[in-house]
Amino acid sequence: MRIDTAPKLVILDRDGTLNEYREDYVKSAEDWVPLPGALEAVARLNQTGWHTVMATNQAGLGRGLYDISAFNAIHLHINQLLAKLGGRIDAVFFCPHVETDLCKCRKPLPGLYQDIGWRFNVELSAVPAVGESLRDLQAIAAAGCEPHLVLTGECHRLGLAHVDSIRAQVPHVEVHDDLAAFAEFLIRREREARGADGADSGPGALS
Repeated sequence: MRIDTAPKLVILDRDGTLNEYREDYVKSAEDWVPLPGALEAVARLNQTGWHTVMATNQAGLGRGLYDISAFNAIHLHINQLLAKLGGRIDAVFFCPHVETDLCKCRKPLPGLYQDIGWRFNVELSAVPAVGESLRDLQAIAAAGCEPHLVLTGECHRLGLAHVDSIRAQVPHVEVHDDLAAFAEFLIRREREARGADGADSGPGALS
């Protein structure tokens, strides 16, 4: 059961959701390119009271394509960019393993999300989580989070038939064009749940 002091939490995938996906991996801060509007979306969520946490597979670490120092530098860079917009990523949970390691944290397994729930003391059924691939959505659903899909990354590459396949395999998934649309959905839904009249001129205002 979620306790009253638990934070209002959103869990984000990284590659293909927040930034451009690269087949050859994001190996440095210079490789990391945000998707249009994605950083602004995170800042908007932060400014309306949401804590944003990242859950990301990083098999490039296990394959030796980059090291933990390079990985940390990427996330320092992300938060430096977000700080200029009044945003932040509160924590990064990552799986460094390759498939043959048979770990419990590599998506589509739910280990990363379960660890986040334990660390932040939240009931995962109350936590929206967003990703761009079937693997992301399977992990989100297995953990019991509220599933959200963005049509960037894998879905953008593979098209509508792939989206339909995800819908068939992950019940109750909400689909959004991108991270900005996802943020707008959450902010609007929360406002409507409070019975607000739709006017919002403060931080996180909807356009």
